[in-house]
Amino acid sequence: MEKKNGSLLTEFLLTGLTDHQGLQVPLFLMFLFIYLFTIVGNLGLIAVIWNNPQLHIPMYLLLGSLAFVDAWISSTVTPNMLVNLISKSKLMSLSECMIQFSAFAFGGTTECFLLGVMAYDRYVAICKPLLYPVVMTNRLCIRLLVLSFVGGFLHSLIHEGLLFQLTFCNSNIIHHFFCDIIPLFKISCTDPSINFLMVFILSGSIQVFTIVIVLVSYTLVLFTILKKKSLKGIRKAFSTCGAHLLSVSLYYGPLLFMYVLPASQQADGQDMMDSLFYTVIIPLLNPIIYSLRNKQVIDSLTKMLKRNI
Repeated sequence: MEKKNGSLLTEFLLTGLTDHQGLQVPLFLMFLFIYLFTIVGNLGLIAVIWNNPQLHIPMYLLLGSLAFVDAWISSTVTPNMLVNLISKSKLMSLSECMIQFSAFAFGGTTECFLLGVMAYDRYVAICKPLLYPVVMTNRLCIRLLVLSFVGGFLHSLIHEGLLFQLTFCNSNIIHHFFCDIIPLFKISCTDPSINFLMVFILSGSIQVFTIVIVLVSYTLVLFTILKKKSLKGIRKAFSTCGAHLLSVSLYYGPLLFMYVLPASQQADGQDMMDSLFYTVIIPLLNPIIYSLRNKQVIDSLTKMLKRNI
């Protein structure tokens, strides 16, 4: 799948997770199950929130938006990965590759912003409970959601525009299971130094900014919790924030390693394992983490199922 210098490439070959034929069918079945469970879990969570007017408050509007973004990210990457596992042709056109990366970048960036907004929401709810209905209104929540989605779109648009400045003429083999930006840089005939710099500046700034919001919010929450004399109150506060902290810690680790430190030039296999974690595993875990630790969600789900039986 190599082409001579001077001939610009219009198709890419994704190597995928493995070229071992004995593993392709088992991996296909495993990731198909994961994808179906991810979609059912996230869309089910959205349906529960949508059908219960009592959950139409900022905390659950944010949770529903996170579920939508997780389903989006998974759907951007997993179906094509499944096709490549059982298909002989693993080719993807340049336009398809750019669209896939843009859709993924939009979802990934939006999720970073959403996690920051959710941390702020928990800070106000626990540290300023009496002011919460006044400060964190549905109107403010919707504005923050719109800003998160617009920020995700603009961030992906910038990198998409910069990608179109690159040319690909030597190799069309992408050692990955989807069209991510760093593997594309590695096979570019054009010097991608500016692209690397923009990834470091923009992606790094977004991740550091949202992580700082999370850390500051939960530091203040921790101090507030420790001041409580009620053991029941402490348990409730930790239960409310524990799910969010777990989700944040699982999500940001691979992202920081992949996009804030891209110059590390880690091995392609390690790239794929990190990418697999935040594109497939995290969207699967988030609805489980949030739903199983939230009594209102479980109660609403139970009522909705009883009505439909």
